[in-house]
Amino acid sequence: MNDTTSVPAQLDSAQLDSAQVDPDPKAYDPALLDVDAPHRELLDQVLDKWSLQVLDELCGKPMRFNDLRRAIPAVGQKSLTTTLRRLERNGMVERLIVNTRPLAVEYRVAPIGDTLNELVDTLLRWTTVVMPEVERARAKFDDED
Repeated sequence: MNDTTSVPAQLDSAQLDSAQVDPDPKAYDPALLDVDAPHRELLDQVLDKWSLQVLDELCGKPMRFNDLRRAIPAVGQKSLTTTLRRLERNGMVERLIVNTRPLAVEYRVAPIGDTLNELVDTLLRWTTVVMPEVERARAKFDDED
């Protein structure tokens, strides 16, 4: 994962620079990726199936639960509830009680969750740069089977 020699030869340094990939193989302690490491758990929870979409929606504006469900129609009620609770537990999202009749709950990105914006944008730029090469590698692998 942190070995830059695995970067496809078709990607030039300008493309990698634009994706802000850190070529330093010692940029982090490898123990942080151990299955039971708290860092790994946090990454797994933030990068799971629904969290990025929920955070993306909430970065635009605070939303109520049903507004989120309409904005992400593929997510089920239970999955959205679980995702919001996990994001709230990790300090990424704040849950606010809106004093209306009846009472309403609104979710918004917490300051710590807001720090993910630039990181996720960088990751998405990287995936955009490498995706054609990934698709070629997948096709080659699938053709060999």
